Order: sequence, then structure tokens, then C-alpha cells
Amino acid sequence: MSEMLVRMSRNSVLVLSLLIPILAGLGLNFGIVIGAMAGQIGAILIVHWGIPGIGGFALAWAIATPIAILLGIATGSLFNRAKGREMVSGLIAGFFANGLYQLLFLFAVGSIIPFHSTSMVLPQGYGLRNTVDLSTIQYAIDGLIPLRFQMQGVEIRVPIVSYVIIVAFCLATLWFFRTRLGQQFRAMGQDPHIAAIAGIAVERNRIVATVLSTVLAAWGQLLFLQNIGTLNTYSSHEQVGMFAIAALLVSGATVSRATVGQALLGTVLFRTLFVVSPLAGKALAGDAQIGEYFRVFVAYAVITVALVLHAWQFTRAAHEARKSAR
Repeated sequence: MSEMLVRMSRNSVLVLSLLIPILAGLGLNFGIVIGAMAGQIGAILIVHWGIPGIGGFALAWAIATPIAILLGIATGSLFNRAKGREMVSGLIAGFFANGLYQLLFLFAVGSIIPFHSTSMVLPQGYGLRNTVDLSTIQYAIDGLIPLRFQMQGVEIRVPIVSYVIIVAFCLATLWFFRTRLGQQFRAMGQDPHIAAIAGIAVERNRIVATVLSTVLAAWGQLLFLQNIGTLNTYSSHEQVGMFAIAALLVSGATVSRATVGQALLGTVLFRTLFVVSPLAGKALAGDAQIGEYFRVFVAYAVITVALVLHAWQFTRAAHEARKSAR
């Protein structure tokens, strides 16, 4: 129970970051991994500067935001040049951004960019170590108003402030859906051509949707990292997109329709799988790793099924349109 509450608090914002692009007709934004990288850059810098606690976390948030905005604009511009192929483009953009990220922190840091923290830099004097200790900002949010109680002899921990932030993001998302811009996004998602004829700035709004998603992903990754307390410099961001998308889809959401409720339900269901699968693997096969393999299989399977269904529905709709035009 305690593990589920903690996992829910640290992963929900990442899943919520997928909703706005879906509303705008961009599909599943595999590019949120780019936002996660922006969040990690903020975390690395505040550890280097030695700024602890809530102040350090707030500064990391402030650093990550403009970086995520710039990266979101670039990603949104790419989506405008690859209309109809946004999901594939987001996936490839994530791989490309990951290459630049690796280049930055493996070679540029310490050689081109001054970075002389011996605890963070590799022995040769450049490049970051594989792990960065985030103990200075660990529980910066979760520990502000901690709630602990006993249930059947087990201590249950509830990170109150983290849940307040999640609720705030949920309410903000619901409010945004009802705004004029949110209604424009909805019209774009239903038919971008009709939306353009109606005077909606489709290309600009697609960039705005991508920027909002990227910024939310950066914030969500920082919430995740302050709970974990350790940053795997070169791999913490790699599965962010896949796992967040799988969590959303497992709740019944689709490539073209998703709600806040489905995002929260999917987070609960998918994170329950994280907790249960190792135990099930050990009980059934005597090896917890079997459960881990099953979890990874489920993650990729739900994404595959969703994409296949989306392609089938798109092909069927195009076929019906051709028949009606005859």
C-alpha cells in the first residue's frame, strides 16, 4: 500500500503530460523524454552548485522550464513538418535528443563546459559519472508535510504535498480543456482542416500543445527524481515515454482520446504491475526477474495494440471516405 502511494505520487504528472497533445490531435507524445532530459539538466546543475532542499528543487524547476520550452518549440516545429507522423517523429526526436544529451554530459562537461566537482566528474576530468547523488533534494517535496500511520502493523507513508501538486495539475488540465484555447485544441483533434478553415492557427497551437507537454514532463521528472534521490545520468529518462504511454493506454485511453481520470487510473494499474510482477514471478517461477520480463512485455504490448488499432481505424475511415465520395 505504501509503495503504491509513493509510486503514484512520483509518476502521475508524467502521465498527465500526455493529455494535451492527444487533445490537439498529435497522438501519443513519445517526445516527452525530451522534457525529462530538461528536468535532469536542472537537477544536475543544482547538485553541482550545492543548493539543497526546497530551494534547490525550486531552482531546478526554474532552470528546467525555459530549457523545456525551447525544446518543446523545436519538437513542435518538427511535428508541423511531419503531419500525420507525429508519434514516429517524437520517438526519433527523442533518440536524437538523447544522443545530444550523451554528447553533452559524456564529453562537453568538464572539457568545454567548466565542471570541476570531483564527486560528479569521471576520473579523467570530463564527463559525468553514471549516477548523481540527489540526496540534497531528496524528499524536498514529499517531506514537506509527511503523513505516516500504521495499518496492520505496516507503516504507510503519504506524501501530502506531492498529492496536492498532482491534484492541482489535474484541476489545471480540466480547466484548460474548457478554455478557448482548449476548445481550439479539441477542434484540431477532431479535424485539423476544418479547424484551419474556421480560423484557428493550427500550426501555432500544435507547437503550444507540444511545449505544454514538454514542460509538464520536465516538472514530472523532477518530482520523480526528488522521490528517488538518485539520478542515473544516462538512462533515467530513456523509458519515461514508454512507461507513461503504457500507463495511459492500459486504462482504456486511445491515441485520439484520453481523460484525466484515465491518466490517474492507468497510473494506478500500471504501477500496481510494477509492485506485483516481481512477487508473482518469484511465487510462480521462483525468479523475480520473470515478473520483470512480464512487466516489460505488458508495457510494449499495450502500446503495440493501441497503435495497431489506431492504424486500422485510420485505414477504415479513409476507405469509408473514398466509398462515400464515389
